Amino acid sequence: MPAERLLPSTEAEDLLKLTREIAREELAPIASRYEEEARFPREQFRLLGRSGLLGLPYPERWGGGAVSYEVYLQVLEELAAAWMTIGVGVSVHTMSCFALAEHGTEEQRERWLGDLLGGELLGAYALSEPHAGSDAAALTTRAVRSGDVYVVNGTKAWISHGGHADFYTTMVRTSDDGARGISCLLVDGATPGLSSSAPERKMGMTASTTTQMIFEDAQVAADRLLGAEGDGLKIALSALSSGRLGIAACAVGLAQAALDEAVAYAKQRTQFGKAIIDFQGVEFLLADMAAAVESSRATYLEAARRRDRGVPFRRQAAIAKLVATDAAMKVTTDAVQVLGGAGYTRDFPVERYMREAKVPQIFEGTNQIQRLLIARELRKADPPVRI
Repeated sequence: MPAERLLPSTEAEDLLKLTREIAREELAPIASRYEEEARFPREQFRLLGRSGLLGLPYPERWGGGAVSYEVYLQVLEELAAAWMTIGVGVSVHTMSCFALAEHGTEEQRERWLGDLLGGELLGAYALSEPHAGSDAAALTTRAVRSGDVYVVNGTKAWISHGGHADFYTTMVRTSDDGARGISCLLVDGATPGLSSSAPERKMGMTASTTTQMIFEDAQVAADRLLGAEGDGLKIALSALSSGRLGIAACAVGLAQAALDEAVAYAKQRTQFGKAIIDFQGVEFLLADMAAAVESSRATYLEAARRRDRGVPFRRQAAIAKLVATDAAMKVTTDAVQVLGGAGYTRDFPVERYMREAKVPQIFEGTNQIQRLLIARELRKADPPVRI
């Protein structure tokens, strides 16, 4: 059954209706085939762009939808419920636009942001490196200023849309001053000296191409520096808090899809003369799955509402990402269990859902890192006032 939503306006209801229509008619019917073929859905991203779904949380002035995060994340959830690759891809694109939208100059936004949000271009976010994942400050990709360009050398790793993206929001080292030596460049995908490696061979989300991006004396115009030199890590971390909410919403969408599949199967599968949903062992399992989905949704929506109101949400974003992705792993695993042997075959999508549920616990900061962030925020909190 579709998720029951309390949306803030009729415009939001219409947007979710459009999203469900696209998901039902254009995405869900081809998802399994594209995943099996490891086929990147570039045209489907263009369709979403032309439908206005690739720039939802950004201002209309720049071609965005001026949609609140509360509504945008529910769009992501609907997309991910139909096809996880698409939901995550839209989240990645949205995050890749963040640095320019929030830290670019007026001139830079006038020049590039409209194209980034307009629907024809697809973005990627290049922070991680082969030896700098959770420890982002350890990155070594070097950008050396030479006149009006930066000459960039190094390798970025685990880049979603690698080789397909039209632009890469890229964190580079411009000095040896540790975390303060990192800067942010908006790199055109067609830059000479920039290339992609062969796609990683992954256990899930195989239609979402993930590659290393290799910079070999790539020359990037100096006016593509976002913020000041040394602002890169600050920009990267501020984008990640919002990006984690996107991953949380996608995880809930995936879990909802698994729950729906399990309920539908349990209603029609009979054993010992009755539907298996009537057995307490199955109905309790389904009830726990439903509770996990709805509580995860409430968690990411609370964080989104805080973001929309301009109050701190870093801890809530980490909690939402942790709770939703752990729940998705449990719910998809239980969905396979409900289907039994059938769930272990590719005749049903739940085995794919289970494989896809693993990586959200890893990217945008592993769930161990989320626990670290949450604990740090708790240490900073003021002690309670006791009367």
